[in-house]
Amino acid sequence: MAPSTLDVFQVIGDPSRRRMLMLLSEERLTINNLADNFDMSRPAVSKHIKVLYNAGFIAIEDIGRERYCTLKKDGFEELKEWLSYFDNFWASKLKKLGSLMDKKSPPKK
Repeated sequence: MAPSTLDVFQVIGDPSRRRMLMLLSEERLTINNLADNFDMSRPAVSKHIKVLYNAGFIAIEDIGRERYCTLKKDGFEELKEWLSYFDNFWASKLKKLGSLMDKKSPPKK
């Protein structure tokens, strides 16, 4: 399949796709079982699944006549890297603030 034209935040920006990821975090599901959790047409569910698949968030495995969806780490790596940058940014700012507070604090008796 062709790579996703959406960035990772557009992929997870849709509430239905986020819910699909949450459901798949509990167990692997067939496409039909996944679709049963949504009030939308099967083709609409399939489009969401395709977006998640192309972005690397899920894998699809054919077993007999069923297609099973499972979470895949790849899509989450980009999110993790982006969030990690800001975790480090804020940790650095808080450490500097702590240092300033320590310098301005009156000596303890």
